Amino acid sequence: MTAEEHSRGLAGEALSAEDKALDLTLRPRTLAEFIGQSANKEQLRIFIEAAKNRGEVLDHVLLSGPPGLGKTTLAAIISNELGVNTRSTSGPALERQGDLAAILTNLEQNEVLFIDEIHRLPRTVEEILYPAMEDFQIDIIIGKGPGARDVRLPLPRFTLIGATTRVGLMTAPLLTRFGVSCRLDYYPVDEMEQIVNRAAAILKISVDETGAHEIARRSRGTPRVANRLLKRVRDYAEVEADNVVTGDVAASAMEMLQIDDMGLDVLDQAVLTAIIDKFSGGPVGLKTLAAAVGEEPDTLEEVYEPYLMQIGFLKRTPRGRVATPRALKHLGREPGGGGGEGESLF
Repeated sequence: MTAEEHSRGLAGEALSAEDKALDLTLRPRTLAEFIGQSANKEQLRIFIEAAKNRGEVLDHVLLSGPPGLGKTTLAAIISNELGVNTRSTSGPALERQGDLAAILTNLEQNEVLFIDEIHRLPRTVEEILYPAMEDFQIDIIIGKGPGARDVRLPLPRFTLIGATTRVGLMTAPLLTRFGVSCRLDYYPVDEMEQIVNRAAAILKISVDETGAHEIARRSRGTPRVANRLLKRVRDYAEVEADNVVTGDVAASAMEMLQIDDMGLDVLDQAVLTAIIDKFSGGPVGLKTLAAAVGEEPDTLEEVYEPYLMQIGFLKRTPRGRVATPRALKHLGREPGGGGGEGESLF
């Protein structure tokens, strides 16, 4: 399971067929419907309008940021705003050069090719993208041995949209071929409230102001998490609270889901507790920490650590991960009170 896939279970449940259908329903389809990320939206609006005015294809777009912030949704919105079709794939799915070549040669003029987790493209496959992105052509080799020959195939002009949670793992030659780069950040609580209210209206859930705020502030600044929590709070309200989501109802549902006031779930708390109790507050290496909590290192690094760092509970140092005094205070611990093997920094 990738970190991106794992992030979808942060609210504590797998994606059912119904959940997937609801996700598609909740996704905005235009820039005007998309809440938050104002600077990125304004840039995209201008670049899309300029490309349409000139009758040209939009320059290649790179969307980066933590999982669940709307990269896939924005890719679909860009296609909708351009009025073109989208072909979608992912980096891990393109194992051979022929896989990508087949997709590229079947594109229509002005279409969008969306590659999720583009940082996971194999290097040999990535090399095909260079001439495709820059010159709209690819080189393929026909035959084997001494009789093999190189054939250059022209491609229709297209827009590549790449999405990544790990820009640092992308090569410089690929990065420099993207003309538009948008970094998505965590959403503030007020924008999260708008997202919760919009989703509640679509799902016909009765949520008052305090209920929306309670869900929003525990959603880790992530729309995907907010939508999951809203659906689980809805379930709780249907059984326990006459279908009305108030602040008290939402708080009770969060307690049932084991999500605390800061939006930390069981694994978030396990990570911080392990650093404090087993390693005296840190520093501790990523692989050691992952083994201590029984999770994959990539999942900790890509899904859990960014939010813990954002709220000031975790620091990455050259020697490893360190729990901050703020994390100790949140968990009701005293600095230096851990009893583990690591070196105490407190």
